[in-house]
Amino acid sequence: MRTALAIARKELSIYFTTPWAYAVFTAMLALASFFFVGLLHDFQHTQELARMSGWDNLPPERRNLTDGVMVPFWSSVMIITLFVAPFLSMRLFAEEKRNKTFELLMTAPVRPVEIVLGKYLGGLGVITTTLGLTILYPVLLSFFGSSESGTVLEWGTVLLGYGGLLLWGATCMAIGMFLSTLTESQMVAALLTFAVLLPWTLLRGLAHGAEEPMRSIITYLSFDAQLQGLLRGVVDLKTIVFFFSVIIFSLVLSHRAVEAQRWA
Repeated sequence: MRTALAIARKELSIYFTTPWAYAVFTAMLALASFFFVGLLHDFQHTQELARMSGWDNLPPERRNLTDGVMVPFWSSVMIITLFVAPFLSMRLFAEEKRNKTFELLMTAPVRPVEIVLGKYLGGLGVITTTLGLTILYPVLLSFFGSSESGTVLEWGTVLLGYGGLLLWGATCMAIGMFLSTLTESQMVAALLTFAVLLPWTLLRGLAHGAEEPMRSIITYLSFDAQLQGLLRGVVDLKTIVFFFSVIIFSLVLSHRAVEAQRWA
């Protein structure tokens, strides 16, 4: 485990000493700010209309900042992560191959499982940092928002939604790392990751035209359908098991790919 942690520290140092990670952080904050301001504006507009026409006509999800702003905001960040994660995971193995250092890594006294775990922990650190920046928005709401009940946000719901995002980011990095083991082109690795994550996320849309039991199976396999409960602050053990299963399966595939290339 010590070797894996050393590899993870090396990966993190590479991420944070190059401008690419900071460009991704900036893009995340810029896009998240755009959606946050838009949702906040819509929420304020809805509240003003309710004051004039009556609060009985106001939908339940528009009656507080948690349901009216933060829950749809987490859904927006989920979509942003779908685009951001491939550009963070693409270099994990592809860069080693492009720089011809992968062969040196394979001849070092390091087991493939330690390489995979170390690389993944490094990627997990950078995606956690990227998503961690978004916690700024509920903090701002808690400082500057107002509520008649005295509680601006339901922090339990907010933190569960944030936990769901971290789980989603960890899954994206695991899938992206596996696809990075298959090519020496970082851009190809990023495009492959996006090409896998996007349709997998949109599976729920295909379920509407399917018959049972295929409808339930397709819905269960959809990333979007699995995440919706967590993003709304609802804990479901099946969701956690699903995402951890995808992560572990992706790590196993990465290990197999690295091991196969070691003896090739």
